[in-house]
Amino acid sequence: MPNAPEPRTPRRVLVDPHGPVLVEGPVEVETPDGIRRSDRFMVALCTCRRSRTLPWCDTSHRPRERRR
Repeated sequence: MPNAPEPRTPRRVLVDPHGPVLVEGPVEVETPDGIRRSDRFMVALCTCRRSRTLPWCDTSHRPRERRR
């Protein structure tokens, strides 16, 4: 078929039960504020909602040790 669309390669998504969702990039993420794009080879999407850089993970989910 001359006008057949090219088959799309599936994206790999890795779900960590104690961390972010890792998605092979590049990606576009649609949020209520608009579309956010990353050209990185792998992106981490926040699932704990603690990140200051939503939708991207900033490792806020990690347990912190208290300094004395």
